[in-house]
Amino acid sequence: MRTHCNLITKFMAKALAWIVAMVVIAGMPAAAVEPSPTGISPEFRDLEYARVDGQSLQLDLYQPKASIDAAPLIIWVHGGAWRSGSKDQMPVGRWLQHGFAIASVDYRLSGAAPFPAQAHDIHSAIRWLRLHSVEYQLDPARFAIAGSSAGGHLAALVGTTSDVAELAGDQNLGVTSEVQGIVSFFGASNLVTILDQSTPHGLSVRVPALQLLLGGQPREKFELARLASPASHVDASDPPLWLVHGDQDPQMPIEQSLELEAAYQRQKLPVIFRVVRGGKHGGEGFFTAEQLDRISLELFPE
Repeated sequence: MRTHCNLITKFMAKALAWIVAMVVIAGMPAAAVEPSPTGISPEFRDLEYARVDGQSLQLDLYQPKASIDAAPLIIWVHGGAWRSGSKDQMPVGRWLQHGFAIASVDYRLSGAAPFPAQAHDIHSAIRWLRLHSVEYQLDPARFAIAGSSAGGHLAALVGTTSDVAELAGDQNLGVTSEVQGIVSFFGASNLVTILDQSTPHGLSVRVPALQLLLGGQPREKFELARLASPASHVDASDPPLWLVHGDQDPQMPIEQSLELEAAYQRQKLPVIFRVVRGGKHGGEGFFTAEQLDRISLELFPE
């Protein structure tokens, strides 16, 4: 009997440890998949692009390796399930070698400000960068926006909504927040359908993340979820789009990128979709030299 009780106790202990591990894994911010660049420092750190309700909103600006009078710019949007992460997580530093400047942007996180604050902030950052393009030697006609995971979603959303008043915000007005290219690494595109497409692990991350972002679940906040969905905004005026997604992503359904690709195809817009075979959420194959080189050469061809 004592042996039997000991076995039960050990089993229960292991089961409890497994449950705790699953809770920790489910709660891990998506930003953990975004490595910071090694040995790369921004030339301009903590530039304030707006101040909202007393909060300073800042970006870091990286200058290209080659001296260029007016460099094309990539606005980088970090991930983190909309609730965590920072501008320090910028894994695309290789693009500096191709003559691009990179602005890595902080935005209000969902725990502090629900949607559409994030879109307001990124639109404002783009306008600030355009207003200061001469000062920082940027080409205002060659701006692209890129991001991964939640950042990929926000990049696609902001990139397709320069003419949507509800998402524009009220900072740095007077210039456009249009971009000339969008790159989404494993980002969401339709918050109305995402939960139906998600794995159990994906749901464990996405449900609490959406609760913070939208103040409820998509079925309860349908119009807000639709406003937050890039796929619902695509029209004939949108810029070229690059999508990169893993076909084994347990956290962000690949169907999300397929939906955005389909929306672009319906409008007969330029779209390139690269599937990382066996790719997990931000694992190997996304920020490789080969992947980043290909995209950089396609963004603004001569």
